[in-house]
Amino acid sequence: MLRRMQDLPREAEVVVAGGGTAGPVVAARLAEAGRDVLLLEAGPDPGPLGDPRWPADLLDATRLGTSYDWGYDSGDTYPGRRVRFERARVLGGCSAHNGAVQTWGHRADYDGWAALGNPGWSADELAPLFARADEQQRVWTYTPGELTPYQRAWYDAAPAVGLPQLRHLNDLDETVGVAPESVNIVDGIRFNAAFAYLDPLRSRENLRIAGDALVDRVLVARGRVTGVAVVHRGQVTTVHAQTVVLCGGTYGSPAILLRSGVGPADALRRLGIDVVADVPGVGDNLHDQPFALLTWEGSEAIEREMDAAQAAGWTPDEQVMMKAATGGEAIFDLHLLPYSPTHLRGDGRRSWHAGASVLTPLSRGRLELTSRAPEAPPRIDHGFLTDPEGRDVARLAEGVEILREIAAQPSMRALLGREITPGPDADLPAHLRANIDNYWHPVGTCKMGPASDPDAVVDHRGEVRGVAGCHVADCAIMPSVPRATTHTPAVVVGERIARALLGA
Repeated sequence: MLRRMQDLPREAEVVVAGGGTAGPVVAARLAEAGRDVLLLEAGPDPGPLGDPRWPADLLDATRLGTSYDWGYDSGDTYPGRRVRFERARVLGGCSAHNGAVQTWGHRADYDGWAALGNPGWSADELAPLFARADEQQRVWTYTPGELTPYQRAWYDAAPAVGLPQLRHLNDLDETVGVAPESVNIVDGIRFNAAFAYLDPLRSRENLRIAGDALVDRVLVARGRVTGVAVVHRGQVTTVHAQTVVLCGGTYGSPAILLRSGVGPADALRRLGIDVVADVPGVGDNLHDQPFALLTWEGSEAIEREMDAAQAAGWTPDEQVMMKAATGGEAIFDLHLLPYSPTHLRGDGRRSWHAGASVLTPLSRGRLELTSRAPEAPPRIDHGFLTDPEGRDVARLAEGVEILREIAAQPSMRALLGREITPGPDADLPAHLRANIDNYWHPVGTCKMGPASDPDAVVDHRGEVRGVAGCHVADCAIMPSVPRATTHTPAVVVGERIARALLGA
């Protein structure tokens, strides 16, 4: 029987703060082990799969969803324009509005985390968790025969520029190539983390889920967590807990810690926040994979082919991804992906794009509080393309040139037509700097590392420095972003921290 919470309980053994991608994983694994778990989500809980309260755009896996967004953006960090950093404020989090593309990255990513002094995080140790995540989320891979005409054209042309056709993207030892995407889509529905992990357990008495419950701060006494302060339906209340696991994401988890008095002491004092633990790295090390989008005018031929495919059924905006390496790199460091959405032109007709993203950026930024108020958005500066030697912008330009090389193939020229953006005569580095965008994969603001690392916020078990019983389990703890879309790595983080909490 589905239970809906009207009032928050006064206490729980474990509070999971945040019901996004990783939060449901942590809550589910702890509840399965018999722990008393309270999951708090700042946005609504629309219920299990099939509940009519779910907005249609969050279910439709053919394109990105927009409902229940946090409203984050770049603020004043880019003169004259704002870059939106879409994050879903709803149970399931970004897994409820993203592209439903599941990639693992490369073993070098996770072996690199382990080499920094994080035992248990190597690729071989995490590989079973990746496989478990795919099984639980019902991940499957498109076949070439299921690709739309636009996606198939890119898939067929990529080998001409040295990107061989692969069966799928998720071999941790494999480098460059092109493949159909692997997706967590069930009967056309984006099978988000809440559906995958919470729905099977919603009737359990030891798992309680509360929507519209914004965690303001963690409560700490004598160096140990005692609970959380929560804004629930307009009222501030306290929930006592022995363990608190922050799953608010790369923007939300550090903000909670900062409001709790955990962070760089001088910055906290400037906002009038009492210092609980001086942890300078909170909010630091913020980075995302910089992204650039190319646009072509298209042709009557591709419009006719896509119209026919849409009339016949399933036509997602994206289905194919390429892994490419910039000059001198032995392992892929770019994602390239064709994209044909219907929402960008404003008239319901498709537009014709391909995107490039640098997967291993050198640039770093920072997240800072602007206010003690829990609803106040933080200042978010990714520091895109600011590495001193300009490697990030140079690699992004290489990605654009690879896309142009594919677009110039005889099979592609007539389909794509003229390049509109940035245009063949544009100053490419200048265009990229003026129009940089994010790939929706921010990480790093609660960096995981050993006690010897002065920038580390949590240890390899996710426990926050100076606050016993408080853990972080989301993309914020990643020391560096993996060569991946971060949905599945976030799920794996949830699995790994849940195991640590259970003593495994």
